[in-house]
Amino acid sequence: MKILFLNLPYKFEISRSSRWPEKTKSGTLYYPYYLSYVAGVCQSKNIETNLVDCITSKYNLEDTLREISNYDPDYIVCETTTPTCLYDYQTLNQIKKNFPKIKIIVGGTHATVLPEDVLSKCEAVSYVVRKEYDYTVPEILFSQDISRVKGVSYKDDEGKIIHNDDAPTIENLDELPMVSKIYQQFLNVEDYSYAFAQKPMVQIVSARGCPNQCNFCSYPSTMGNRLFRARSPSNFVDEIEYICNNMKEIKEIFIEDDTFTVDKKRVEDICDEIIRRGLKPVWSCNTRVDLPFSTMKKMKEAGCRLLVVGYESGSQKVLDETKKGISLEQSLEFAKNTKKLKIKVFGCFMIGLKGDNLDTINETYEFAKKVYPDMCFFQQAVPFPGTEFYSWVKDNHYLITEDYSKWLNKDGYLDCLVDCPYANHQEIEKIRDNLMSKYYFSFTYIFKTFLTNLDWIELKRVFRGGFNYINFRLKKKFKV
Repeated sequence: MKILFLNLPYKFEISRSSRWPEKTKSGTLYYPYYLSYVAGVCQSKNIETNLVDCITSKYNLEDTLREISNYDPDYIVCETTTPTCLYDYQTLNQIKKNFPKIKIIVGGTHATVLPEDVLSKCEAVSYVVRKEYDYTVPEILFSQDISRVKGVSYKDDEGKIIHNDDAPTIENLDELPMVSKIYQQFLNVEDYSYAFAQKPMVQIVSARGCPNQCNFCSYPSTMGNRLFRARSPSNFVDEIEYICNNMKEIKEIFIEDDTFTVDKKRVEDICDEIIRRGLKPVWSCNTRVDLPFSTMKKMKEAGCRLLVVGYESGSQKVLDETKKGISLEQSLEFAKNTKKLKIKVFGCFMIGLKGDNLDTINETYEFAKKVYPDMCFFQQAVPFPGTEFYSWVKDNHYLITEDYSKWLNKDGYLDCLVDCPYANHQEIEKIRDNLMSKYYFSFTYIFKTFLTNLDWIELKRVFRGGFNYINFRLKKKFKV
């Protein structure tokens, strides 16, 4: 039994495992970390396993077919996303045409929410694995009766689509493999990067699920049922120690949890364990503005360099409408504390959220200037299937298309997909681009935030990301 985990080829570099799957800009390219975790589980069950990233290998369809032919697997496992699904279906149909005996398994957020879309539009797919599929895939391989495997959708012999009951949520994350070892075995860490992280970096997970109720966030809404489950501090720090000792080329660890700091006591226990072992990792993570100063200080002592945080809006009304569960006062306190501790911040802001209008969008920009993150991201809200935001824009007839081939514009970036009452999708896009330019090219940002916070390592990172972003904007402006 041989299984091939395949990050499918695409027309350009794209991060399917990102919450924002679009053409790479500012140098960011995610690891196929979910595929990597499942590959590790299959290896632990003595299944002959291979993992190939066609994106970083710059494979086209012919290269991919050759790779499949050389390995000769019985099964292929891949993920698809809403913006890439139709292209992915074409690729999978070509794979099946060339290798009719191979069974194809598809997972991910899009497949979880819309398994019938996958099975009805892509004849090549044998099974859709919904939600977390770490153990579902090996169960399929060993099963004599697919109807008994939970978490699977498939077509029966008469072509009827069957949805088995959901698989139980994975509770004991300590049993999962160290994904860093899978990266070492199959991938080149130099191929992956975040615009805000030192390179090379590595993505690992300390927990799954996020209990917060933000109505626009895709992963918690689809993959984990918003159930927070965590690795034990000792188990997680074991992986950090492994990276420090065995992957010395890694300059930064990014903790890819939806929200690393859900359990503040656990975070402090992790930090204490890092310090107790004498480890010196540089790391960053996703967090929320409700992070207390004491926990933040402990994180800094344990090597935290940067926090990625969703400020989202400068309007309390909008924050409440989106069920963000934070206050503007918390955001201001968070920003003050990070500056006091000299922790860098990547601040995320969205426009076009439920409750937004031109006035609240302006409030968001003015608020961004108050908290002044070291790096920021203004982006239009995207209605990913499975989220409350998607249901809201669809019910109100704001969604401009359900043709997924139009989700990425001709330049490869996620299009504005919502016509708001106060601005259509084209106007929202212009507003977004103007906010980014105003922020990054303002006198205050350049001289107060940028030039006063640089050391040599940070200078290299900033110029790499800045060059990529400026190049992206110039190509967009002149349609190169």
